[in-house]
Amino acid sequence: MPDWDPETFTRNLIDDMRAHDGVPTSGPFAGRKVLILNTKGARTGEPRSAVLAYRQDGERWSIAASKGGAPVHPAWFYNLAAHPDDVTIEVNNQILPVRPLIEIAGPERDRLWEAHVAEMPGFGDYPKKTERVIPMVALERGD
Repeated sequence: MPDWDPETFTRNLIDDMRAHDGVPTSGPFAGRKVLILNTKGARTGEPRSAVLAYRQDGERWSIAASKGGAPVHPAWFYNLAAHPDDVTIEVNNQILPVRPLIEIAGPERDRLWEAHVAEMPGFGDYPKKTERVIPMVALERGD
């Protein structure tokens, strides 16, 4: 059995989404509400893309830096912090510039997290797997 290659998986997922109006049609993300987050690498400055579950929060998109409950933040979180002025998302095959608002603690983080878990209950198990508080990121449309 070949080893799992996350870069190939992500590339194939993005290709599938782009071919089907932004909605994945196969694999574990089939039919789920996901977006493509495009950033610059925190250390390299190279283009990076991640596919993430999101929740609409008014005019914003809300994403969780959960990494499945891992003890460290996902790479894309560090990319946002390092290069917040160079971020786009692809939603329903539309590319939009966004500005990330990182919520690490406090009432707004808690509100975003609770709404995220209410809409996607699988996220509720992640805090049990880690000692870190999972940050939430609100993505506001930028111009």
